[in-house]
Amino acid sequence: MGIHSVTYAVIDSPLGPLTLVGTDAGELTGLYMDQQRYRPDEAGFGDRDDATLPAVAEQLDEYFHHGRTKFDVPLHLVGTDFQRQIWTALQDIPYGETTTYGGLASALGLKPQSARAVGLANGKNPISIIVPCHRLVGSTGSLTGYGGGIERKRALLDHERGDNLF
Repeated sequence: MGIHSVTYAVIDSPLGPLTLVGTDAGELTGLYMDQQRYRPDEAGFGDRDDATLPAVAEQLDEYFHHGRTKFDVPLHLVGTDFQRQIWTALQDIPYGETTTYGGLASALGLKPQSARAVGLANGKNPISIIVPCHRLVGSTGSLTGYGGGIERKRALLDHERGDNLF
């Protein structure tokens, strides 16, 4: 079933404005930060309606300010089969924990050298925060690449560890 129409909203967050893109069926297809790498052209986001996707906005507010650790909004992940496999697996990384690119590849039964492909798919994740791409770290635990910027990745991880309450 294809997407019939999309709309978008812009909400405030401790990480700056977040753009939420969703279908007319209420599914979230994109969550983008300002100046995010691989952010699509806004012309494809449809009409702006800041009242759209209220459940997403509410759950993000709860995540940032009221202790929410899981999201349960409907998602529509648009990407290749491999990308969707990675994005789905990201959602299984528990709140407050991290894993490595290689660790995720191994958990999915992929070859160890697939860590780079996992990283590339992770970087193209269209639904940041809710599909927690920030929970993937380098093999040494280093905070390697993040489409929203390393500072935001560090802030999200610190928040989930209880070190940075927004």
